[in-house]
Amino acid sequence: MNPKGVFIVIEGIDGSGKTTQAKLLATKLKKSYDTVFTAEPSNGKIGKFIRSRILYSEPRPPTSVEALLFAADRIEHTNNEVLPALERGQVVVSDRYLYSSLAYQGSTGLSLNWIENINKHAVKPDLALFIDVDPETVLKRLKRKKSVMENLETQRKVREVYLGYVTNGALIRINGDQTKRAVAKEIFEKVKASLETHG
Repeated sequence: MNPKGVFIVIEGIDGSGKTTQAKLLATKLKKSYDTVFTAEPSNGKIGKFIRSRILYSEPRPPTSVEALLFAADRIEHTNNEVLPALERGQVVVSDRYLYSSLAYQGSTGLSLNWIENINKHAVKPDLALFIDVDPETVLKRLKRKKSVMENLETQRKVREVYLGYVTNGALIRINGDQTKRAVAKEIFEKVKASLETHG
């Protein structure tokens, strides 16, 4: 149970628009709530190492090593950014969190139970949303340099893992095949309802 604040996570496959939507949400929430925007990999030492040495590198380290690095970054991120903000009563919006590890490392065949276990100290989000977009569509959108995970087969597997967490209720699905404005509206309605529940 989070101390005072509310922790909201936005998830999705690469190119789904989740970073744009997370930033739009944080900006809108700031009008009414003390809101903090954050992301994973974090801006901490481990997060910076992951971005510079892992995401775009070949050959990649074993998937289990990747999962452990992301879990370590998550502990640092949680302790240095998320928990202090929640203790202050702020709303925290994170672009990616635990479910990214489960989806991306899990899509390679790594045990989801093992990934959950190494992340057992991660703070549970109050609300976790998954922006669902067809992988074929998002890969056409990606004009920037692609990470080593950004290919059609991988993204299909990643989406399937995400949808498994939608099915078990951990994630709420958002229809990402709408206009940016419509997606933002659907996200805000879910978030508003959650914030009202938390009072």
